[in-house]
Amino acid sequence: MRKTAPPAMGPSSRGSRTGGAGWRTAACRLPPHDESGHTWHHSDQDLFDITKLGVGGVVAGYESDMPAFEDILSDEEIAAVLAFIKSTWPERQRESQARVTAKAGGGL
Repeated sequence: MRKTAPPAMGPSSRGSRTGGAGWRTAACRLPPHDESGHTWHHSDQDLFDITKLGVGGVVAGYESDMPAFEDILSDEEIAAVLAFIKSTWPERQRESQARVTAKAGGGL
């Protein structure tokens, strides 16, 4: 159950800190979730864990503007958000991400 109102999510809520080549700079660590970003390079489980715990919860000491959503979204809501994001990727990225997920031991 959602405990607080969810923050605005997605590229439009990130202002100028995302999109284009600028997201690759140290100060802009919020890549777009489309084929130009790198979300599809991660397994389903990694994406779930990063979304739930934040990057710092998965990679100790890593600084990121990516918040943890564990107190905001249920596991089912996180899975639904990830399914939506994946549905927007071109076939090449979906197939590549499915291979990464399979190599990591499977999906959610």
